[in-house]
Amino acid sequence: MVDDLLEHLRGLLKTSDELPPERVLADTLQVSRHSLRKALKVLRDNGELTSAKSGRRAHSDTNPTPPSSARLVQSTNPLEVMEMRLMIEPALARLAALRASPDEIAQILRTAHSPADLSPAQADQDFHRAVAAGSRNSLASELHILLHRVQNDARLRFTDADSDENTTVERVKARDLEHQKIAEAIASRDPTTAERAMFDHLERTQRKLMGLGLRPGDAA
Repeated sequence: MVDDLLEHLRGLLKTSDELPPERVLADTLQVSRHSLRKALKVLRDNGELTSAKSGRRAHSDTNPTPPSSARLVQSTNPLEVMEMRLMIEPALARLAALRASPDEIAQILRTAHSPADLSPAQADQDFHRAVAAGSRNSLASELHILLHRVQNDARLRFTDADSDENTTVERVKARDLEHQKIAEAIASRDPTTAERAMFDHLERTQRKLMGLGLRPGDAA
């Protein structure tokens, strides 16, 4: 039942960045508030939904409407997204090296290896989300989630070369090695190396988007 409810909620989020208040949503979907809250928690834990986008706060007259990722997609491009990621994510890696708890570091190390049961895109997103969570900066983490939602919109892809179907085993291995370098620096509490490794990792992706080509040893 929760799985079916999750699909309904994800469908709503594709057309709007906000969900109605829980009472209205439960009545519309004809589910109990308890089941709805369980499904909403799964979405929040996955980074697909923030607290400000569900429940009463999403429709409060005293709170500004959060930016719509759909609107951002229409006014930006992949290069702008990468520029913002280069500004934010190296700093998140630095903060994670300084602040992450042992459990958060364990999660970062774990997600640095792409599991066989996840798509390459999801594995990559899980790693970067774990680093953001380890930074212990909630605002930066929210910006990171928004950037990834914009980036993952199919309308921002230049070609289908970025799809999971075209991600080779070799490219995933190379990317994992870069993730592992970042993760090991964070685990070693080395903020300078963590920041540099994250910057280098994202810069390679930026070079690909700009058509500059990959250098020897670069991951996609």
